[in-house]
Amino acid sequence: MMLNIYEFYDKMERNNIMLSFKGDITSELLTSVLQIMESKLDTLQEEPKIKKKVYNVLVECLQNLYHHLDEVSQENDKIRSAIFMIGKIDNSYNIITGNYIKNTNIESLKKRLEDINILTKEELKEYYKLVLNNGEMSMKGGGGLGMIDIARKTGQKLNFDFAPVDDKYSFFSLNIKISQ
Repeated sequence: MMLNIYEFYDKMERNNIMLSFKGDITSELLTSVLQIMESKLDTLQEEPKIKKKVYNVLVECLQNLYHHLDEVSQENDKIRSAIFMIGKIDNSYNIITGNYIKNTNIESLKKRLEDINILTKEELKEYYKLVLNNGEMSMKGGGGLGMIDIARKTGQKLNFDFAPVDDKYSFFSLNIKISQ
């Protein structure tokens, strides 16, 4: 077991993981994580522009996890479990999130993400305004504004995947890259 811990630590070290978490996502956790990352970014003496971009994208990613987790039944106990990691390689930050999603919700989310990925910077700006003004909201609120905002702020495509778990659930992962 101890060797596995070292291998895990070494892998995190090689991938420059600054912070990682697996477990129940609560509002208190989000507040703590944001405080920790703000402190780490200060310690790294990042430029204010990059600090703000990383912080804002992190807020969107964590709010996304918090508001859009599908509860998974596990031995008659509902859990709101997820994972997220924040790393820095060269001059880019990576924010990686993962959570369970009901298979019935995959197609609509996949389509929304693919739709966002085909838009240009200017089209994203217009789409954001359209969704905001139309007041289209999902059952959990937001109407997909978070993902649009992430794409706008990073200038990158949303890198995502759905790994099948069983006949009811899959594991949704999102890897957001923030370049300087």
